[in-house]
Amino acid sequence: MRSRLRRLVLGATALFTAASALPAAAAPSQGRAEQHPSRDGMSAVIRYTEYGIPHILAKNYADLGFGTGWAQAADEVCTLADGFVTLRGERSRYFGADTAADGALSGARTNLASDLYFRGVRESRTVEKVLAEPAPVGPSREVRGMMRGWAAGYNAWLKKNKTTDPACAGASWVRPVTELDVAARGLAIASISGEGRFVDTITTAKPPTGTTTAGSGPSARKPDAKAVAKAADELWGDPGMGSNAVAFRGDTTANGSGLLLGNPHYPWEGGRRFWQSQQTIPGELNVSGGSLLGTPAISIGFNTHVAWSHTVSTGIPANFHRLNLDPADPTTYLVDGKPERMRKRTVTVAVQDGAPVTRTQWWTRYGPVVTSLNSQVPLPWTSTTAYALYDPNASNLRFSDTSLGFSKAKSTDDVLASLARHQGIPWVNTIAADRAGHSLYTQSQVLPRITDGLAERCSTELGRTTYPASGIAILDGSRGDCALGSDPDAVGPGIFGPARMPTLKDAPYVENSNGTAWMTNADRPITGYERVFGTVGTQLGLRTRGGIEDVAAMADKGRLTVRDLQRQQFANRVPAGDLAAGDVARACAALPGGSATGSDGKPVDVWEACGVLKAWDRTMDTGSRGALLFDRFWPRLERAVPPGQLWKVPFSAADPVGTPNTLNTDVPGLATALADTVTELRAAGIALDAPLGAHQFVVRDGERLPVPGGAGQLGVWNVIQPTWDAAGGGYTEVPFGSSHLQAVGWDGSRCPVARTLLTYSQSSNPESPHFADQTRLFSGEKWVTSRFCEKDILSSPKLKVVRVHERH
Repeated sequence: MRSRLRRLVLGATALFTAASALPAAAAPSQGRAEQHPSRDGMSAVIRYTEYGIPHILAKNYADLGFGTGWAQAADEVCTLADGFVTLRGERSRYFGADTAADGALSGARTNLASDLYFRGVRESRTVEKVLAEPAPVGPSREVRGMMRGWAAGYNAWLKKNKTTDPACAGASWVRPVTELDVAARGLAIASISGEGRFVDTITTAKPPTGTTTAGSGPSARKPDAKAVAKAADELWGDPGMGSNAVAFRGDTTANGSGLLLGNPHYPWEGGRRFWQSQQTIPGELNVSGGSLLGTPAISIGFNTHVAWSHTVSTGIPANFHRLNLDPADPTTYLVDGKPERMRKRTVTVAVQDGAPVTRTQWWTRYGPVVTSLNSQVPLPWTSTTAYALYDPNASNLRFSDTSLGFSKAKSTDDVLASLARHQGIPWVNTIAADRAGHSLYTQSQVLPRITDGLAERCSTELGRTTYPASGIAILDGSRGDCALGSDPDAVGPGIFGPARMPTLKDAPYVENSNGTAWMTNADRPITGYERVFGTVGTQLGLRTRGGIEDVAAMADKGRLTVRDLQRQQFANRVPAGDLAAGDVARACAALPGGSATGSDGKPVDVWEACGVLKAWDRTMDTGSRGALLFDRFWPRLERAVPPGQLWKVPFSAADPVGTPNTLNTDVPGLATALADTVTELRAAGIALDAPLGAHQFVVRDGERLPVPGGAGQLGVWNVIQPTWDAAGGGYTEVPFGSSHLQAVGWDGSRCPVARTLLTYSQSSNPESPHFADQTRLFSGEKWVTSRFCEKDILSSPKLKVVRVHERH
């Protein structure tokens, strides 16, 4: 296999090198000579096929990283460079201190807050300390090679090419990077749901002085338990990341092999985009899929034997410790009566057109001191108490090794083995299927080791409300016996070991739409896990309910193929519509005179809306008439009506997929929401029966592309969360939604049967030919046939081969 592949590639290189070129946006500034093999340094062969998808061939992991870094820079140099400015803590220097922060690598609201945090991480040498740890706590030799190679490849592209993307062409902040920068990006991604969400409060927390209480104004006030629980639930229920995935067991498929459909919901803009590639080291590694930008390994993907995807989990990846402070010094806390001084992290940030800003952060044995969950919910730092955040992912650089283990897996058992060895998944579930017909779901992630017993024994008064309500543990940090402890199979203290992870193997189907592990399969519920992982026996979201209904029916039907996965992705069914649209239409028709009173007290003629809702096909296809009307109506109704009053039949744990149901049409909020929706659409000049795609669209290269799909709040599988702009004609941009899609199975050949789609396309550079090509496919609900095997790559009519290299 190794020699045959090498002959094919060398032949292809000789045949195509003379005529080959990088994509237009990445054309070498020094001409064809740059494509000749190098006599020294790192190198790789990149074969580009349709839609600018690179197939990267290398002889070792460092060279593979080199080719990956080069190819990512060719497509996304401005996005990547912007992220490295974030990681260096230099946003205020280049873009201004008060400007809104990037948002891709943390939840910081301003550049100054972002810089103070990331500069502090860098100056504390956090990344270097993790890199120095032996594997599996630190990265393996292979991943170190990939990170080193990625940096070298990115730098080589910068050196040899002129940036054409207007977002950063000629910008002084586009600079070479190091392995440390690549590692820092991995660490930021791992901790984005922990410390990353608290950057603003980490960088502004101050000890009280005199009568001032940090985080709560001039006087101390006790945190409100219900408000804290609600804020925490909203914080970790943030729709900024989501996903669906389903795997089918072999006895439900047409040929006995497994099937996997992955549908992550991620930002369409910025540094959290996926990027497609195939990575090959002959005889060692051959995997295709999507990588998060700036990371060297495939994050979700498939190989000859296995396919996998991730969904954002319900696990709470951080917890709080309440500190009892020394009455004489609010920067000293007591553990078992013994004082410990907080560590000062003083950081200075350069500011554009202004004096440098210096601030101090306060760190404890548990983590940084924080003074709020959000701007409305303080956790006051008083003269007697403070709160510290513990995030085990703030030192987790194991994601790439875990992913590399998936990339080399030959079975779902190998996927589990990689999870058990590396324990590097920070905030997602894993769903997988293999050629032999096995299915797998596991919520194997890095969580603080909060057992229900520990929470019962060590929760503060506040924590006794927040933990059962939202999974947020607030522990007594003054007691040594309340430490998180260790599991014997964990890679380190303070986190759960693999044996405790909710896992389901070989069910006919496993499905997750960001719900709890409990309802991964409706016939085989998972129970017995700790509350910090999620709930059991609680009401499901509409997307979870709809997903289970769909995939259970598919499994019952049997003889499934990849084509069935493709149909599921673009079914665009609206579970909320199935449950409620008919009742709304009937209630509308019963309104006296076809009129309803809006929230402004004025009567509105809604008669036309009754017929539109009745005739609506209950989908979010671009041609669907009535979809936009229901889409704008349903969130209004949910805001107007308390959850307990919305349905006549309440939730029952005995029928979690079927309940609640039967819309309560007697609530006054229904008519008001309908009136307000009709008023909104008419004011925007939008017909109530307008096809969805006429007003849910994006503009690319001057072309208006209708976008299928809808809000997860409506239960739509194909999630699209566009931006409403009535003056602009409706939904005029999509900042978030379906991203790297993959439908994967196997037949009798050695090649996987795979269809993929990167909804926002491979490059964010408007000068690139791959800026919108796959977005056009998404608009038309079309897929890309994956070219995985050599014969398929070499037969591509769009094949371009380039050898990239480093010269010292």
